[in-house]
Amino acid sequence: MMPAMDNGPVRSISIGLSQSGVRDHNERLLLSLIQRHGAVPGSALSRLAGLSPPTVSGILRRLQSEGLIERGDPVRGKVGKPSTPMRLAARGAYSFGLKIGRRSAHLLLMDFCGAVRMQKKITYNYPLPDAIFAFLSDGLKALTTDMTPDETARICGIGVAAPFELWNWHDLDSEDVKKFQSWQDIDFTTKIAGFSSLPVMVMNDATGACQAEHTYGRGKAFRDYAYFFIGTFVGGGIVLDNAVYAGRQGNAGALGSLRSIGPNGESMQLIDMASIHLLEERLREVDLDPAQLWSDPESWKRLSRYVDPWLGQTAQELAKAALSTCAVVDFEAILIDGAFPSEIREDLVNRVRRYVATQDTRGLLAPRIETGSIGGNARALGAACGPIRAQFLLNTHGET
Repeated sequence: MMPAMDNGPVRSISIGLSQSGVRDHNERLLLSLIQRHGAVPGSALSRLAGLSPPTVSGILRRLQSEGLIERGDPVRGKVGKPSTPMRLAARGAYSFGLKIGRRSAHLLLMDFCGAVRMQKKITYNYPLPDAIFAFLSDGLKALTTDMTPDETARICGIGVAAPFELWNWHDLDSEDVKKFQSWQDIDFTTKIAGFSSLPVMVMNDATGACQAEHTYGRGKAFRDYAYFFIGTFVGGGIVLDNAVYAGRQGNAGALGSLRSIGPNGESMQLIDMASIHLLEERLREVDLDPAQLWSDPESWKRLSRYVDPWLGQTAQELAKAALSTCAVVDFEAILIDGAFPSEIREDLVNRVRRYVATQDTRGLLAPRIETGSIGGNARALGAACGPIRAQFLLNTHGET
């Protein structure tokens, strides 16, 4: 079940085109408006899209006949006949999302409304290629076992979210180094084509998390923002003009690479100073199993002796990174999420707010510091969102 949405405003998106030959754009626009605003009557869609009521009615009939939208419950106003809002049909389309993480991989099946229907997980010391592709191949079969032929035919693709330069982690056991570095030579699309005919989309994992937040979470309330996701390592994404901006080579918003300074004055990156990996290392030093951070949410409370100092350092680093990011683009907000319990997220965000208030902000417009809302599943949901956006919704910058 998706997390509760913030009650803040939903920002509008671009209006439709009226020329002939752009039906596909207008269909995507109406689907995007319904996805963004929830159930909407045709009259309101016409105003939001800037399209004539007959044009909107024709498109809605076509989308309904294809099973992509359905009628909601009639809403009676003060006068006149009740209006019937149109909403996305959950069974209208499905997508797989695979997140390849440092400690685990998640595979989920998501419906058209963004709800997770089923999911599977595998844990490991390092994500080695053979194990990951075997997990994906077996998982695709397992997650479709109970689907009808019509539902299976509506699966539109597989999204894969993985860290940029997946092979470039350096703390490996010697015997695994060669196997792990083989990721550099792997083409995901070709490899997956060996056991699935579905289209494949590959994205940076933090960009995927940002896409999930912007599509299904609190990101709807903001037009331009930077997004930080704290997992085993920290990463990020950016949203400009209501669209996730992936960049020329798909690595825009690589916020984990922002410069920082280590305790001895050495040059470091945010990823070295504000990642759960640091907390794991501290637990190992005192002979505590760091795996409990991922398997037992309550462990974050039990381990407060170690979690609190980590939260303090992470908040300081995020505050500095947030202001550095806003020196490039005057974002209205910074959203922070991560693979930890929601109460840890709230604590972290409150600490970041306090640190930002004490920083030198000359020449800057200080942003709002806000919590994300998706949590640990953000990267896999963002991966699954990719094929659905590519086929049905208005996508990112540069689309015509």
